[in-house]
Amino acid sequence: MTEPTAIDEIAARFWEEYLRLSPLTATMYGDSRYDDRLDDPGPAGRAARLAIARRAADEALAIPADGLGVEDRITRDMLRIAAELAEREAALGFHELTAVDHMSGPQTILAQTAQFQPADTPERLEKFLARLEAYGGFMDAYIAILDQGRASGRTAARIVVERTMDQLKRLLAMPIEQAIIPSMAQVASEADRERVRDVVRDVVYPADRRYLEALSGAYLGASRAEPGLRSAPNGEALYRHVIRAWTTLELDPRDVHQIGLDELAAIDAERLEIARAEGFGDDVAGYRAALAADPANRASTREELVARATEDIGRAMAVAPKVFGRIPAASCEVRPVEEFKEKDVAFAYYFPPATDGSRDGIYYVNTYDLPSRTFSKLASTTFHEAVPGHHFQISLEMEHPNLNVFRRLGSRIVGGAYVEGWGLYAERLADELGLYRNAGERMGMLDAQAWRASRLIVDSGMHGLGWSRQQSIDWLLKTGLSETDALIETDRYICWPGQALCYMIGMREIRRLRHELEARDGSAFDLRAFHDEVIGHGSLPLATLAAELPGWVPSRA
Repeated sequence: MTEPTAIDEIAARFWEEYLRLSPLTATMYGDSRYDDRLDDPGPAGRAARLAIARRAADEALAIPADGLGVEDRITRDMLRIAAELAEREAALGFHELTAVDHMSGPQTILAQTAQFQPADTPERLEKFLARLEAYGGFMDAYIAILDQGRASGRTAARIVVERTMDQLKRLLAMPIEQAIIPSMAQVASEADRERVRDVVRDVVYPADRRYLEALSGAYLGASRAEPGLRSAPNGEALYRHVIRAWTTLELDPRDVHQIGLDELAAIDAERLEIARAEGFGDDVAGYRAALAADPANRASTREELVARATEDIGRAMAVAPKVFGRIPAASCEVRPVEEFKEKDVAFAYYFPPATDGSRDGIYYVNTYDLPSRTFSKLASTTFHEAVPGHHFQISLEMEHPNLNVFRRLGSRIVGGAYVEGWGLYAERLADELGLYRNAGERMGMLDAQAWRASRLIVDSGMHGLGWSRQQSIDWLLKTGLSETDALIETDRYICWPGQALCYMIGMREIRRLRHELEARDGSAFDLRAFHDEVIGHGSLPLATLAAELPGWVPSRA
């Protein structure tokens, strides 16, 4: 690795402070120094996180941009954007809106952490138990935020509150002998597991009950009946903030809506072409129904669905060298989503490898409502989430020898649309590589692309234009999602406003840059070099990628 620059040192200090203030993030990346702590969601913790972002940006901006190398320019700009977003979020009181979250809220933290935090030695066990002991104060801080949200009117949407309450009720209904956290704890003996059960019974369950009681009382009544941020105080400013936070672009909600409509029209033409070729004429819905009814298109067991995803990853790895010069060292394991939360989360998602090499990347496949999880839908999802999608981009970023630690691990703070844009681009790239087995899987890919176009439509519709929850569900059903997925996805967009925009907005930017470079270089265009450079500098703000990429990609001439 090259000698660190002044900008590298500033970024490294910021990331070190960030991990100290966000110990759960540290654990996720395999850094065990803070395994006895939980994040502080209260005023002191929020103020400290804002302060370190502002200090790092001020230090970086004090160094003139003229004369800096490419990576230093990127790092400097990313620290600036991170501070601006953190300041805006604090000014808007956005933390009050995110205190309830059925996707990744505080009630999900310990169960997820138990999977990644070893407790198999006396020292590690004590750290894990200390973290569990801290959960009472952690949840009390969230309960205080609920009170603040009721006072300001910045409450969660009612459907998010109801889903979170249902999730808590399921967790609390489990006898302690079957409780999720002790069952998942990576302990050395059953005696150690019993110690975990004791803390879960005495600390975790009571804290979850307090949080459930707080949600069930006045907070539920004060929650927003309308799903979109538009219904919250200062809702338009809140939505514009999350658009910028997720994409790093200044976009008008109405423009986002129109982009979605235009992309969907183009995808519809492709779907019609496949339906006609398969003998269904103009009846795209009829072809989709035939796919859904085909027994050969469904897994009969959870294990079979996981095995199919594992096989697809192997096939993708085999052809990847055709279009990539660099391949990740980390492997990608497939696991089913845990049963306690499978009803509330998406079809699949990816979890990055540990920085110390102790854990590979993990691709989670949701096996809930198994008949709806068809192979024709699974294929494009696997190529998006795993190979050549998120697993390639995120693992190569983490393994990069010449990026500072902030750029390798923390840059997704401002690179959400880049990451998800690459995942969606990977679905189309899989088609170029011939990875889809049949027309049904290609239709599944196009349905997935249409779904991401529809995300622009329904997210901007609910949060910017006043759509109802049912309008979103109806639109997604028309797009081709199952009823289960349409419900889960709509509630995800309500819970995470703006995140749904990342996919299509990011892919459009990558696709636009590729087309411009192909036009520039003609037959000398080097696709392997393009891909290596797109994912060779870590997660980037989209505007930064657009400015820098043309200078990185050489032609073969």
